[in-house]
Amino acid sequence: MVPVDRRGVRAVVEGRRITVRGRVQGVGFRPHVARLARRLGIRGGVQNTMDGVLIRAEGTQEALEAFIRAIVAEAPKAARIDAMEVAPDRPEGALDFRILPSRAAGRSTSVIPVDTAVCEACLAEMRDPHDRRYRYPFITCTQCGPRYTVIEALPYDREQTVMRAFSLCPDCAREYGDAEDRRYHAETIACPACGPAVRLIDAGGRPIPGDPIAQASALLRAGKIVAVKGLGGYHLACDATREEAVFELRRRKRRPRKPLAVMAASVEAARGAVRLSPEEEALLASPAAPIVVAERRDGGPLAPSVAPGLRTVGVMLPYTPLHHLLFDAGAPALLVMTSANLSGLPIFYRDEEALEGLREIADAFLVHDRPIAHPLDDSVVRLVGGDIDFLRRSRGYVPDPLPSPFDVDGVVGLGSEENNAFAFGRGTQLFVGPHIGDMETVEVEERYIREFEHFHRWLGVDFNIIAMDRHPLFATRRIAERLKAAFPDVEIVEVQHHHAHMAACMGENGLEGPAFGIILDGTGYGTDGAIWGFEVLYGSYDGFRRVAHLRYTPLPGGDKAVREPWRNALGMLVRLFGREEALRLLEARFPERRTALPILASLVERRELVAEAGTCGRLFDAASALLGLAEVAGYDGEPAILLSERVDADAEYAPYAFAIEEGDPMVIDMTPMLRALLHEYGEGRPIEAIAGRFHATIVASLVEVIRRARMRHPAWSRDVVLSGGSFHNPYLRVHLRRALRALGMNVYTHRLLPPGDGGLAAGQIWVAARTKRAR
Repeated sequence: MVPVDRRGVRAVVEGRRITVRGRVQGVGFRPHVARLARRLGIRGGVQNTMDGVLIRAEGTQEALEAFIRAIVAEAPKAARIDAMEVAPDRPEGALDFRILPSRAAGRSTSVIPVDTAVCEACLAEMRDPHDRRYRYPFITCTQCGPRYTVIEALPYDREQTVMRAFSLCPDCAREYGDAEDRRYHAETIACPACGPAVRLIDAGGRPIPGDPIAQASALLRAGKIVAVKGLGGYHLACDATREEAVFELRRRKRRPRKPLAVMAASVEAARGAVRLSPEEEALLASPAAPIVVAERRDGGPLAPSVAPGLRTVGVMLPYTPLHHLLFDAGAPALLVMTSANLSGLPIFYRDEEALEGLREIADAFLVHDRPIAHPLDDSVVRLVGGDIDFLRRSRGYVPDPLPSPFDVDGVVGLGSEENNAFAFGRGTQLFVGPHIGDMETVEVEERYIREFEHFHRWLGVDFNIIAMDRHPLFATRRIAERLKAAFPDVEIVEVQHHHAHMAACMGENGLEGPAFGIILDGTGYGTDGAIWGFEVLYGSYDGFRRVAHLRYTPLPGGDKAVREPWRNALGMLVRLFGREEALRLLEARFPERRTALPILASLVERRELVAEAGTCGRLFDAASALLGLAEVAGYDGEPAILLSERVDADAEYAPYAFAIEEGDPMVIDMTPMLRALLHEYGEGRPIEAIAGRFHATIVASLVEVIRRARMRHPAWSRDVVLSGGSFHNPYLRVHLRRALRALGMNVYTHRLLPPGDGGLAAGQIWVAARTKRAR
């Protein structure tokens, strides 16, 4: 058909070459373009490339202009267009508009799509008895389902995913090729006739007869523990309202106190267990479907062992069809749904390894034959002061890139020792990898290398700079040396831990610098060899100066003092109060440790034998031990969490006294605070009031440091960034921001990255990239 204009005169056909970059693969973008083209009379084709999506379009000028506008205005909800280039193109006389085979040549600039929760349209079909996908646990479409966890290579096509093992049946093939069908070119399309299937087996690997999902639901109702294969790995599930079931899961998993996540059948079921704001409900129901940490209801249905000693609990909604079907089949409306791993090991995601590793924990395994290409933990978030606080950034957010305020091409950040996530720089985009966890075992290190290599291949980055933490014993140093051996031309740049935290918050907020950085965390290797973690810095990406820090105190036993906070309390009191007074106070507080106390006190007095530390995490640990909350940590961060949960984040508390020693840097001395804290505890004052004053003192001391620094240096910037794992603490985050703003400061916090070590690799990249440019 020859195009004509409104007067019936033959119209001039023009061509356009349109390149679209961003999150445009795996989100139904090509079908979207094809439908628009047919609607507007455009001919040509669209294809996935390593550069994003390429469109060759032919039509009248008027139709092409409308087509280009509609590409953006009507883009799929899951898509994100970062850039669109339009150039003239020679018409080739195309007869129609087609989705063309993908092109794998060239350097990748595409964005790997994220996994998303099953959409409402798919759920409606799954629950429709007349639909051919009725009760099918792997229903997906162009707008939902697995992406990152099933992709093996780019561009995103079925043959590049684990779904290539499942040949399409005639019905699925028809839908896949029908431009009017909502599964048009849906690469994960499947149905009961041709797709993956689910089965239930016992701990010995033997099939359990009957409907697998109905039987699994019955086991959960009976108080049993079921391992469930999800999007990115296995979960261990049990009835979250039955104390005996939760207790047994903890006993078998050897996880006595660390809080467990809960999956609620619906928002209504979640409301019965925790208090939810409209914003928290929206997060729960979002496509990312993260675990949301919320305040548990007093007298609610959750078993006490779900989160012992805590006022909060992490809750999520079902995000796969299989989860929904479990609840539809009668599973308890509140299920513990915790990552299936053993202590120090990553999440199980391969069937044979899960069966072997979990046979002593799970009573049954709900498995399926769709392989998981890349393991991925659940994301964990919390709303603090209206902002998202990422405790763990993973499923639903990885591997979406962050914009960079400057070019970071070819720079990789290896991350930290704890809560590790690596990152890659490509152009002005920064890609933070999946949550890897603590780098304490060979198995975790192997998973790190495997996922790092996948990102390297996917992103097409020829890296020339490796940024790593300065700590001499971190596993990332070994990895850097291994990469250096494989790529001899790369340069290794060491980045101080807290400088990286500061840069991460600056870069996320698009700041050029300079700025103040208030960095509070548990540990970081300082430039003087001490353990830093209560830092006020000033500078930018290319350098910093230390404005103030907490007075150093010893850590008797090193890492053992982290696991046993009473040791940390001893080190602080002996150094700050003197041996005689400290032992008198400590023997009254820890009478059962009367024999060990003087021995450790003698060790503390020999400075050459103990590590020196000045960190917010260890200050919290000492206070928690002295107040009887946690003499021994049941899991990483427990003492600080227990102390923070005794505080009303919306309340105001009078700070204790503290001292600041003038100098360069200034030294913050909490001796007066600790003395007053112990006095009030001895007088029987409520721990909640003492904990509140403790928090208020930290805020007041930092505000005073900034005030003095601004008086000394009135020309210094008013920008200040807050970073470090201690800013997961709602009170510190909200009240320090409020107090600094009252001082006239511009305060920036994390909203896209975790403030803890999960965001460290981004900061490492920003420091290394700017350092390279400065040279």
